[in-house]
Amino acid sequence: MTTANAPLNVKRSRFQNFWTSPGIRKLRRNPLALTGLAIVLMFFLTALFAPLIAKPTGNCMRDLNMTSQNQIYNPAGSAFWRGIFAPPASCYRMDRVSFAQEPAPATAEAPFGTVNGYSIFYGLVWGTRIALKLGFIITAVTLAIGIVVGAISGFYGGWVDTLIQRFLDVIAAIPGLVLTIVILTILRAKNPGGDPTFPIILAFCVTGWAGYARFIRTEVLKIRNLEYVDAARALGARDWRMIMKHVIPNSLTTVFTLAVMNLATVPLDVAALSFLGLGFESGYSEWGQLIDFARAWLKPAYWYVLFYPAAFIVLYSLAVNLFGDGLRDALDPRTR
Repeated sequence: MTTANAPLNVKRSRFQNFWTSPGIRKLRRNPLALTGLAIVLMFFLTALFAPLIAKPTGNCMRDLNMTSQNQIYNPAGSAFWRGIFAPPASCYRMDRVSFAQEPAPATAEAPFGTVNGYSIFYGLVWGTRIALKLGFIITAVTLAIGIVVGAISGFYGGWVDTLIQRFLDVIAAIPGLVLTIVILTILRAKNPGGDPTFPIILAFCVTGWAGYARFIRTEVLKIRNLEYVDAARALGARDWRMIMKHVIPNSLTTVFTLAVMNLATVPLDVAALSFLGLGFESGYSEWGQLIDFARAWLKPAYWYVLFYPAAFIVLYSLAVNLFGDGLRDALDPRTR
């Protein structure tokens, strides 16, 4: 007589459960999503190691206490770590190779050529850091505001929901970029010539949270009357605890995917502001600045002036959208 051995109950780690979950398995089988993720990671690494790819020059070297450009490659020196994690403001100024306005083709000093005397390569590499930094900060802040406001609106309903929704209707009635330009113009008028980073972040945050709030409200309206929420209420849970522990965590799938997609649009909107002259000052390492410089040189002989900045913008937006589409399909249970 033989007896079957009972299967061993092997405890799996949280990472193993996450890696083998249905959504992640589907994401791993999506080649377009993985391609987009790989390209996004390349942009992230470019931003992180910008001082090593486009070496500091001029005032940036001085502020980093460097006597030669190769010092940036020495991990034992302070310039290496400060250049990566806390570079001075001068490092975000584009490397000026000459004072000639006419574009010049690629050289060893400027691999992508120059425009208005500025190195296109330096501007694109350091501009990647600006694009990702603003994209993540603006998306995180607007997402947090939208989640809280949308959850309160959907959970309480009544006059609270009506008041919030009418306010959202007012915001939605004005095109987002137009409203951002108006707010940014007012903020910049109070401090002309100052650093525009905070005004840009504030202007986008004021106008960008409304979309998240609507999505979260829709999900909360479905969830607030489910059995486990009623059970928590019967056990005496406070409203804020039910919102934070039971309602919001089960409402984030759709809005999280939307946030990933918005990571592609925020850098484009920031570039549009610089193109319109409302963003960073001339000579700052920012993608929109380089597109603005290219307007005066749209000739076949100067193809590189527009090609490289446009390629960075299009490639980044395409990669984030590919990954966002794959993530949406993976997290949506209706597509499994």
